[in-house]
Amino acid sequence: MFERFTKDARATVTGAVEHAERTGADTVAEEHLLFALLDRDTGRASFAIAALGLADRRDSVAAALAEVRRRGGMTRADADALADIGIDLAAVVSRIEEAHGEGALRGGGGGRRRWTGGRPFSREAKKILEKSLRVALGRGDRSIGGEHLLLALTASPGPVADVLADHGVTYASAERALYGAGAGDREAG
Repeated sequence: MFERFTKDARATVTGAVEHAERTGADTVAEEHLLFALLDRDTGRASFAIAALGLADRRDSVAAALAEVRRRGGMTRADADALADIGIDLAAVVSRIEEAHGEGALRGGGGGRRRWTGGRPFSREAKKILEKSLRVALGRGDRSIGGEHLLLALTASPGPVADVLADHGVTYASAERALYGAGAGDREAG
């Protein structure tokens, strides 16, 4: 599939690996793909990110994703579902941190590596890459560009899509920024 990636998309994937390495993450995750997109200053995705005002809110995005990690990756939907059955996720996280220290639910990045070489992609990040292919094919595009990665990140339920939506970036808004006002006719794939 990587042979279908444009130069920009390949640079984004490489940037995601670099983000994972810098942060000491065991795997390349969805958020690393997002940060790599935010780092790009060329290409359609970069234009859309700037048009949506996301480039100016990188620190806010990073803080929101750090909070998600603090909650052990629980999404807003997870917290709402737990609240529906009477469980306060914030209280659970606080109690766990009281007993085990701040950030106890973060996981990852703490263990020693027993192997050398590149980091593997998480299951969720692989799904984003696969979804970017479906988005590209659904749009009639032969290659996968950064714009398809951005759309895949917004269309895949999870913490990154939640944080993007909280910052006003949904599949529909990203598609409009990328392709214009009449672009909302296509499905997320």
